[in-house]
Amino acid sequence: MSNYVVVVFPDEAKAYEGSRALKELHTEGSLGVYGMAVLGTDASGKLSVKQAADTGPIGTGVGALVGGLAGLLGGPVTTALGMSYGGLIGGVSDLFNAGVGSDFIKAVAEKLSPGKTALVAEVDEDWVTPLNTRMEKLGGVVIRESRSDFEDGQIEKDVEARRVEYQQMVAEWDRAEQAQKAQLTAHMNDAREKLQAAGARAKGRQEQFERETNAKIKQLQDQAAKAKGEAKVAIDQKIGVMRADYTRRSQKLQQAWERTKEAVAG
Repeated sequence: MSNYVVVVFPDEAKAYEGSRALKELHTEGSLGVYGMAVLGTDASGKLSVKQAADTGPIGTGVGALVGGLAGLLGGPVTTALGMSYGGLIGGVSDLFNAGVGSDFIKAVAEKLSPGKTALVAEVDEDWVTPLNTRMEKLGGVVIRESRSDFEDGQIEKDVEARRVEYQQMVAEWDRAEQAQKAQLTAHMNDAREKLQAAGARAKGRQEQFERETNAKIKQLQDQAAKAKGEAKVAIDQKIGVMRADYTRRSQKLQQAWERTKEAVAG
């Protein structure tokens, strides 16, 4: 499981030093970096993106996190501290897609005070010491959150709920008197459209996840080719874990898509 890290620095120059240090840790094989970005705040606390995340599949997670933080903290970051969980998460869909919790977002808002700059990255690390040590030497404060597959679970639940709703409508239509069927048909068609939309989200998420995983594995393979000894062994193990995780999650999303097709066809 990869982690999101937000490292808050006293100024922009230190943040870019931090990004170079993160790249060095990646080259050394101490961790893997799956995209990074730099965010800054002005004297009023207004946040802006100084360096955008990678636009390819490998930057999907960081892109969602940056988009969510920029959307939430676009004004003075202190305005986020009094928001409820619903306001923090529900108001910014990118943060939901990124798979982060409200405690993490609040911690970022508290540390990212006016004039400070943050390095945002997704990393694969076996231990936290290498990153923490390098960033703290530069005056950075590290905030870390595991990237969850919460979105996948919600998609599966949505598909199942829509499938049950549609099948109930079909059963009711079958039992209804002829005079009632016209009215029920509209409700049944609406339920079918909602099910198809939920299934399409499952299929789209599976395809996105496949592209992202392939890009990450390719980067790890490139990293392993330059590594030696225990570092190379550790990277090869990460590739194995990532492939197993992909198989597990992809199968669940594929099953959701298959259940959608079966329900509509039946």
